Amino acid sequence: MQLVVARIGRAHGIKGEVTVEVRTDEPELRLAPGAVLTTDPASIGPLTIETGRVHSGRLLLRFEGVRDRNAAEALRNTLLIADVDPDEMPEAEDEYYDHQLMDLDVVLTDGTEVGRITEISHLPSQDLFIVERPDGTELMIPFVEEIVTDIDLELQRAVIDPPPGLIDDRAEIVSARDAEPDAEPGEAEPGDDA
Repeated sequence: MQLVVARIGRAHGIKGEVTVEVRTDEPELRLAPGAVLTTDPASIGPLTIETGRVHSGRLLLRFEGVRDRNAAEALRNTLLIADVDPDEMPEAEDEYYDHQLMDLDVVLTDGTEVGRITEISHLPSQDLFIVERPDGTELMIPFVEEIVTDIDLELQRAVIDPPPGLIDDRAEIVSARDAEPDAEPGEAEPGDDA
């Protein structure tokens, strides 16, 4: 099975290094020197990682045969893809590969069907499940512990406990005026000129 593990960013310096947007929880394994990765577009690869280092919080990689800034810049936006055994599990207990989450049924804590995961979007701040509802519309569900309360791979489902308004348009909104007790007839409402 093939997994996208990074996207190449801009060139760094003049000796062929590039920044990468890491898309794996195991960069030390997937993006280590010597790793051979296929690419998208395929015509650019395969690429073999020669060196890797962290600079100012960003991972920098250099690939075999890429020796200058122009060659590095030509790799920009290329996806790096690793071959992974489909039965392999991440090291941490509460981590999952994208292929394990795809097509899971999404249900509320009471069992109400919400939809099916069709895509995982990796954003800098968090990951999102793109969920297709039975009516064909899509939802974006943040993949955070407070909302996604359980992933059950055996039952092929993700249980969510969404805040009001996340999965429907009926957000529970209470205005300050609705929260005040009704004024007696003849009494001025707060804010009225008496």
